[in-house]
Amino acid sequence: MNNIDTVTLNFSAGSLSLLNGILAIVMFGIALDLKLADFKALVTAPKSLLAGMVSQFLLLPALTFLLILAFEPMASIALGLILVAACPGGNISNFITHRAGGNTALSVSMTAIATFGALIMTPFNIAFWGNLYAPTRAILQSITIDPVSLAITVGFMLLLPLILGIFLNSYRPALAARIRKPMQWLSMGIFLAFIVLALAANWGFFLQFAGMVAVLVVVHNALAFGAGYFTARIAGVSEYSRRAITIETGIQNSGLGLVLIFGFFGGLGGMAVVAAFWGIWHAISGIALATLWSRTEAKR
Repeated sequence: MNNIDTVTLNFSAGSLSLLNGILAIVMFGIALDLKLADFKALVTAPKSLLAGMVSQFLLLPALTFLLILAFEPMASIALGLILVAACPGGNISNFITHRAGGNTALSVSMTAIATFGALIMTPFNIAFWGNLYAPTRAILQSITIDPVSLAITVGFMLLLPLILGIFLNSYRPALAARIRKPMQWLSMGIFLAFIVLALAANWGFFLQFAGMVAVLVVVHNALAFGAGYFTARIAGVSEYSRRAITIETGIQNSGLGLVLIFGFFGGLGGMAVVAAFWGIWHAISGIALATLWSRTEAKR
């Protein structure tokens, strides 16, 4: 049996460029739903927004580190968990929040602001928490990641399409309205097809190691939802906003995680399997939670 810390998945430079482009298109499609006015939560609901950012960028990485200390997984798996926790909210969080009867406007604002924040916080959290655990520190030292290059990659894939989408929706709303739904469905379809093909090319490795990470990913995802819910509850926000913060923290941008793994970590096996399994599981758990919550109306 191969050592997951030494396995690298089959992923060409051309495939990485394609994934970069697909993720940028996905972010552009999401941004077509955003306007500058969506950032009003910074002024009108600062407590809810601050609680969401704390749970997303501070509490979740800290809980991830405690999870790693408790389970002591292999180094590449541990670093995969840290990297996923360092990513901003995922691109289906707004849809799931709406289905859950939560504060969709807050979810949209959190997605946008967390994406901007990821430019700094994602490289910081990977470096900070990764260096606190000796096995993952060894990987980071052997790879020597340039935080500036990492921030630039995040910026081009997330920040630039986000700005373009917001600009188009704010200043050319008729055009944005025409292309919004087709673009969102097309981008998500392409993204899912790409992930399926990537998994098919590495199906043997995925089957070999998926069982090793499944329990960790399920527990990690539950911690993420719990971090969002209890941070929001401690902050004293309404149930309506609490649902949005919970989902935004529990749905991570695993697509970005895969790009970073293949772009900066050479497709390291444990990291890639964690991100791929997260991408599948958080959608299942998120929709299940939303379905449960949708049965009762949230108090505002």
